Amino acid sequence: MEPLDRSLAISQPEIFNSDQGAQYTSEAFTGRLKRANVRISMDGRGRVYDNIVMERLWRTVKYEEVYLHHYEDLDEAWASLARYIAFYNRERPHQSLKRRTPHEVYFGKQEAGGDSKIAAAVATPVGLRPPSVATALQTASTLNHARSGLDNGE
Repeated sequence: MEPLDRSLAISQPEIFNSDQGAQYTSEAFTGRLKRANVRISMDGRGRVYDNIVMERLWRTVKYEEVYLHHYEDLDEAWASLARYIAFYNRERPHQSLKRRTPHEVYFGKQEAGGDSKIAAAVATPVGLRPPSVATALQTASTLNHARSGLDNGE
């Protein structure tokens, strides 16, 4: 419950998706999400492919971006991931989209001098916008505390 409470203190998603593990179906867990007005979505029992699209996306991000770079700090990581997501959406052909980009499929080909606001929105989805300074500091503090606990054998 502690990690859930820390996460909800930082951000409250509209929907929380999980499998049907006991830790996610407990009254304490689902009750906390309901009190925070977070809708609950659970994959069907034995439905290992329910979340395959997102799993595939993050696998691609890890293998084509994250594992290939050493980020010096959080700002560099955010900037690099935002560039990669822009590339992924606007330049990288996708086999499942008949060698087209997601931008071509969902928005059509961008004309020369296209709307930069649309391009920026597509290039930087909400999930990759940098957190506020206060949130970043709180997250860093939490990670450092957890890391020091691991170093001390806790």
